[in-house]
Amino acid sequence: MAFAASLAKLQAEASCPICLDHLRDPVTIECGHNFCPSCIHQRWEGLQGTFPCPVCLHHCPDRSLKRNTQLCYMTEIVQQIPTSGSQRKLQEEIPLCGKHNEVLTLFCEKNMELLCAQCRVFSDHQDGPLIPTEEAAASHRRMLKSHIGTLTNNLKNAETEYKKQVANTWEVKRKIGKWREKLDFECKELNCFLEIERDEIDNNLLIEEKDVEEKLIENGRQISYHMFRLSNLLREIEDKCLQTDLDLLTGIERIHNSYGNLETPAVFSCELKKESYNLPPHYLGLHKMIRRFQVGLTLDPQIAHPSLSISSDRKSVTTSEGLPNPHALTAYPAVLSSEGFDAGRHFWVVNIEGTGECLLGVCKESIPRNTLISPSPSNGCWQYQQKSDVFDLFCTGQHKIGVFLDYELGEVSFYNLNNGSFLDGFSYTFTEKLMPYFSIAPSSESLTISITRVK
Repeated sequence: MAFAASLAKLQAEASCPICLDHLRDPVTIECGHNFCPSCIHQRWEGLQGTFPCPVCLHHCPDRSLKRNTQLCYMTEIVQQIPTSGSQRKLQEEIPLCGKHNEVLTLFCEKNMELLCAQCRVFSDHQDGPLIPTEEAAASHRRMLKSHIGTLTNNLKNAETEYKKQVANTWEVKRKIGKWREKLDFECKELNCFLEIERDEIDNNLLIEEKDVEEKLIENGRQISYHMFRLSNLLREIEDKCLQTDLDLLTGIERIHNSYGNLETPAVFSCELKKESYNLPPHYLGLHKMIRRFQVGLTLDPQIAHPSLSISSDRKSVTTSEGLPNPHALTAYPAVLSSEGFDAGRHFWVVNIEGTGECLLGVCKESIPRNTLISPSPSNGCWQYQQKSDVFDLFCTGQHKIGVFLDYELGEVSFYNLNNGSFLDGFSYTFTEKLMPYFSIAPSSESLTISITRVK
């Protein structure tokens, strides 16, 4: 049984996967599978560009065929191997009709069923379209071949989409890797900056400690000398008080002069400078952000609301009464910067003086102009009340606000530069150019917004 199975496997290896007969002058394609030349040429007939292997569907770039001489000799040997009686009997068996025990010579297209001649007479197939098996096989072979091109294209499209997904997976990993590298780099930079700042502050503290210690030692010497003089004068006065009248009065002027000329040395104050070590929150991070990303902005008077007055240097805006401006940003008192950003990180500083309410932030460049529509996310300018791109601030006195934009990350954050604290922020996906936005509420009659720089 084992020998018969091995022989069957050998005969299968020497057979063409297409015609299922012994290989005739076998050829090998790029993926390594073997076929009859006529069979593979017939299978690839009409194809262009790539040629799929009928077995593994590997896409061969061309019709290159390599004659397999060794397999040709092996096939000739396999054909000479005599088959057993059972094998010959199996090969000579022809499928017969299960009902009438006759050869199946007809095919019913309606029921997709093989039939014999008797089935045509004694069954329900009398009115059905019955055709010879050879004709039916040829017709269905042509039909199946017509599917090959469509299936091949579908497979090719699926493979293309799969490759895209694989490429997208690697691209995501690459981007995440880049972001991790960037995060590590920034953390190292921040750590380095913190070390430098710590060493500088520690050095200042050592200098201050040494200076205060020297002054305290000198002050201690002065107080010790003063104590010595007081002790000597006290002892001399006590001795004088015990002397006779003549002895007491002798040299009394010197003692009175010594007592009258006593000066108490000043006590040195050892209060340390609080600014040497009491740093405000976020100071080091803000300092780095301002130093690396600060930009200079100018206001655009061409689109300023008529109720706003722009300074000659285009750095300040305040309320005023002016003529209507047909190019005004909106019917609300607002103005944009002349500069916009569609990439990168940017930090600008706004100084606010007076009393009133103002809006700070960013808006889309395509925001509708000169309309009565209230600024909102739907028209490209978001307000803080709706938890988006504009920060609402009611001011009394003087305030310095820092605005930081990270376009790629989709974040805008606001900082109080008076004490270095974080005020608020938002996240959004930006798709077009953003313009720094400034607005003063109509009720704010004494409020001035100025764009400044921090060194």
